[in-house]
Amino acid sequence: MRAALFSIGLLAALAAGPAGSAGMSVAGQAPQRQNAESRPITTSVRSLFVVHCAGCHGMDGSGSTSANVPDMRHLGNFLRLDGGREFIVKVPGVMGSGLTDQQVADVTNWLLATLAKDSIPEGHMAYDAGEVQRARAVPLVDVAAARRHLAAQARERGVALD
Repeated sequence: MRAALFSIGLLAALAAGPAGSAGMSVAGQAPQRQNAESRPITTSVRSLFVVHCAGCHGMDGSGSTSANVPDMRHLGNFLRLDGGREFIVKVPGVMGSGLTDQQVADVTNWLLATLAKDSIPEGHMAYDAGEVQRARAVPLVDVAAARRHLAAQARERGVALD
C-alpha cells in the first residue's frame, strides 16, 4: 500500500510539468514522505490537484454533468456570492481530501489562478490556512441545500456556476 501511494505521488509529480505559479516548488521532484502512515506529500500544488481532485473533476477541471461533478473552471464565481467563499472549502470532497488546511488553501488558490482565472472577481483575496481551518471547523450539514441556495443567488445575480 505504501509503495502504491508513493508511486501515485511520484507519477503525479512527474505529470505536473513546469513550475507552478506564485513561487510554488518545481514539479517533477520526487514526493517526500511525511511519515510511514501518511500519504505522500508532493512537491507541487498542481500535483496535489492531480492526486486529490483530477480523478473526478478532470485534469482541466471541467467535471462531468452526467456524473454531477461540478466544473471547477467557474469556481471564482462562487466568490461573488454570499457564503460562496466558505462553501468552496467546506464541500465534502475538500473536507475528506486528507489535505492539510495549508494544502487546501494552496490548491484552491492555484485552481483559481489557473483553471478558473477567468471567473475570479476583481479584488479577490487568496485563501490562507487560518481561513480554511475556520471554515472546516463548521462542516456543511446539508450540502445540497447550501448548493441550491447559492445557485438561486447566482441566478438572481446572473452568475454562472457551471
